[in-house]
Amino acid sequence: MPYPSRPSLRPLPEFVGTARTGTVLSADLQARLEAAVLKAYAEGFSVRQVGELVDRSQTAVRPVSYTH
Repeated sequence: MPYPSRPSLRPLPEFVGTARTGTVLSADLQARLEAAVLKAYAEGFSVRQVGELVDRSQTAVRPVSYTH
């Protein structure tokens, strides 16, 4: 019997599509992204869930969550 699929979170609208290769984020967007990651992590979201919220991979959000 297969396990049911896990629910996934929808990315926050302000971050959808901002992780494209070659995209340089503005200082304002970078600051909002980092604040969103730290807030979600502080609220108890897993690294996987945080990545889904900001439309990034787990690897991309992990360094941000541990730097502050």
